[in-house]
Amino acid sequence: MTDTAQKQQAGSATAPGASTPRGGGPPASRGKTTIADGVVEKIAGMAAREVPGVHAMGSGFARTFGAVRDRVPGGGRSVTRGVKAEVGEVQTALDLEIVVDYGVSIGDVTRGVREDVISAVERMTSLEVVEVNIVVSDVKLPDEQDDESDSRLQ
Repeated sequence: MTDTAQKQQAGSATAPGASTPRGGGPPASRGKTTIADGVVEKIAGMAAREVPGVHAMGSGFARTFGAVRDRVPGGGRSVTRGVKAEVGEVQTALDLEIVVDYGVSIGDVTRGVREDVISAVERMTSLEVVEVNIVVSDVKLPDEQDDESDSRLQ
């Protein structure tokens, strides 16, 4: 028996005349997707801001600088203020800096922020969120003026 006949008898996976798939696998597995840090930061920033009790994101200086930038035409609000992400191939880690409203439970707010941020980032990016570190940098008192709404610029 020839080598070709032996291979056909042994159950060769390719039938005579059949073509093999091009590209080496299903279309969804061809190529690589890379998610930029800024994308994860935007998702996390939006999710964190939606948690009741979060008054603002970022340090006092960042909020003041952001308030000025927001008033400049084309400056726009920065949803990434107070958010830093490190993104790997399959995992991400986040650092957030928040200001909470006076009278709310900081533990409840930070728990809510972690849950919402992890849920949003994992759902939208398929990355595993390995940690969300939160720094509460300030408490917004009821009688304090807002840094973001008070500016000398018109």
